[in-house]
Amino acid sequence: MGGYASWCFCDKDRALYVNRRISADLSRRGFVAGMAASMLSLVLPKIAGAQSASPPPPPAAPIVFTNFRLFDGQSAALRDGLTLTVEGDRVGRIERGQAAAAPASTDGRQVVDCGGRVMMPGLIDMHWHALLAALPIEAVLQGDFGYVYIAASAEAERTLLRGFTTIRDAGGPAFALKQAIDSDVISGPRVYPSGAMITTTGGHGDFRPLSDIPKAGGQISTIEKEGGAVIADTADEVRLRAREQLMQGASQVKIIGGGGVSTPRAPLDMVTFSEPQLRAAVETAGDWGTYVLVHAYTPESIQRSVSAGVQCIEHGHLMDDRTAALLAKSGTWLSIQPFYEGAIVPRPSPVREKQLEIIDATDGAYRLAKKHGVKTAFGSDLLFSQVLATRQGAMLAQLKRWYSAGEALTMATGGNGRLLALSDRRNPYPGKLGVLEEGAYADLLLVNGNPLENLELIADPAKSLSVVMKGGRFYKNTLAA
Repeated sequence: MGGYASWCFCDKDRALYVNRRISADLSRRGFVAGMAASMLSLVLPKIAGAQSASPPPPPAAPIVFTNFRLFDGQSAALRDGLTLTVEGDRVGRIERGQAAAAPASTDGRQVVDCGGRVMMPGLIDMHWHALLAALPIEAVLQGDFGYVYIAASAEAERTLLRGFTTIRDAGGPAFALKQAIDSDVISGPRVYPSGAMITTTGGHGDFRPLSDIPKAGGQISTIEKEGGAVIADTADEVRLRAREQLMQGASQVKIIGGGGVSTPRAPLDMVTFSEPQLRAAVETAGDWGTYVLVHAYTPESIQRSVSAGVQCIEHGHLMDDRTAALLAKSGTWLSIQPFYEGAIVPRPSPVREKQLEIIDATDGAYRLAKKHGVKTAFGSDLLFSQVLATRQGAMLAQLKRWYSAGEALTMATGGNGRLLALSDRRNPYPGKLGVLEEGAYADLLLVNGNPLENLELIADPAKSLSVVMKGGRFYKNTLAA
């Protein structure tokens, strides 16, 4: 693999020829798609959706921020009169006092005068699909997967510039994308990948055409080949599929516990895995030092998951009072999304009917979570539209219907960071995320205005964010101008 670094990409025809040969001659999904995306983004930077620039280099010297108001991701109160130093990819020191407001000090440090802006941790989205967010579902299911990776690499950069410095990918073959980001091939957020969603025959994520049924001779569907979802109908198959995702680098395992909205033939009220099958996933994840998140809307699917030892429920919109009380008592996380009409792509019936049912149930679910003190995380789950993907911050701003701005921002920073830490030994970024304290990753934003007074600022990142920093690197810095 190392030999590719010495190739010259100045000859577009040659690079395109090489890309075609790799796509034609090799069948390994992650390698083909990842290399195709990487090469085309380097060779053709002006094509629609390509990366606009290479990732910035690591900082050559400490960076000292001064003259800011600090929201640290843990307390809703702003702190003033501080200096924050970034050393490498971490927060070095947070001290009382102000450094000299100059472009650089005599000891080589870069000093940044924040002009009284609010500094806060980078945002975390706990339910994002990096390969599915910005493309129509038809392109994902029927198009060339190399194109899907190219589009995803562009969307990764846009996600980062919206202020989301970390995402938990809740299902999809995001391993190559994560590798490209971590190795500085492209810009994007930190990625906690789940790999393929593990579902049952007929469950949410089983997008096979009826012509592919019955499944015979070990034949697998296109979506299984590409790594979007895999089917398991026994406890042993669940263990196998979970281990396959962990082997590829999953930081947690995604299980489908019931029906879903976007799968036409999976009604919301269905239940997929039995409790022993769910327990097989939990035990397997535990053997690898991590946890299971379960897609579940209904009381039955949620309760069954909690009984099996699942540590995080995704969605939960149709839960009842008893189920919310169970979540609170067990300490199980609820990763729920503030769905509203403007956050979905209207689909034909019966999908449309399911969309409306979930939207109508959203308010009640959040009220139950607050009533019982359920540990609640923020995620957006925006799918299949580049226009909707831009509303990631607007989804966060919807939390003002149930929470103060401080509570919402704490949920999307420090709270989500605590949930990420459940990946334990499989944690790809073992430092603290979602908080600004000494030793934490230097993922931070500078906001023009006070988001603790006006949460809508997060919905307009192009205007509201002066600085986006991830790992001590400036990915956006309008103060420099």
